[in-house]
Amino acid sequence: MSENEIKTDDISISSSPETPTSPKWAEISEESKDGKFSETIEFFRDLAIILIVVIFLRTYVAAPFQISGSSMEESYHDREFILVNKFSYADFWVTKIGDPKRWDVVILRPHASNGKEYYIKRAIGLPGDTIKFEGGEVFIKSKGETDFVKLDEGYLSITNKGKTLLPIDVKETEFTVPEGEYFVMGDNRNNSSDSRSCFQSCTIANSRHFVSRSNIIGKLSVDFGYTNIFDKNNPNAPENQPMRLLNTPKNWTYPELQ
Repeated sequence: MSENEIKTDDISISSSPETPTSPKWAEISEESKDGKFSETIEFFRDLAIILIVVIFLRTYVAAPFQISGSSMEESYHDREFILVNKFSYADFWVTKIGDPKRWDVVILRPHASNGKEYYIKRAIGLPGDTIKFEGGEVFIKSKGETDFVKLDEGYLSITNKGKTLLPIDVKETEFTVPEGEYFVMGDNRNNSSDSRSCFQSCTIANSRHFVSRSNIIGKLSVDFGYTNIFDKNNPNAPENQPMRLLNTPKNWTYPELQ
């Protein structure tokens, strides 16, 4: 076989590709379109599943929040990031997981129309309890009991101990908590809009001292603190707060009531 013949064969092989208009190319083109369409459908399907899972978790399991304000000082600080456990208070139709306990730090929706969607407070009075304020201290008569007991609120700061006072427009000093409702207060008793003030003012029509169970959405679970990396030279910037995770005063026991 001569060298020219080899070259001719090579040319013959390389110069006879199938054109894009051939039936085989058309088949490949159609398969490519079908593949891209299937990938698009799968993408939106997966995205929908992810969104459903995220919505379920945020609604019934846990959700992140950032504290705004000083009503829980010194226990919790302005700007701190927290994770709220919703599952402990979840109500799945006929199945209820649990209810707030006396010491829980809870996230709630106030009934007052004051521009704030959520409050962070501590549950003090449970359904059926009677709360009395006297001399800057808090006394509890638990449901079914006959005597008042003074609470030992060790989570209060030095500036708040013995300073749990009522607003000047509130005349009564004892409050009996209705069934299905709670009496809550901030740990910063000198600067907290809570059950004492009806969350805004008790002189407003339809204002109430209590928060309904349905408006308590969860309890504080994890504290991620706050780190300010952009306004280090701003004297008015909030101070950095270290992560405390589970080691926070979100739980408290009252042995005097046991």
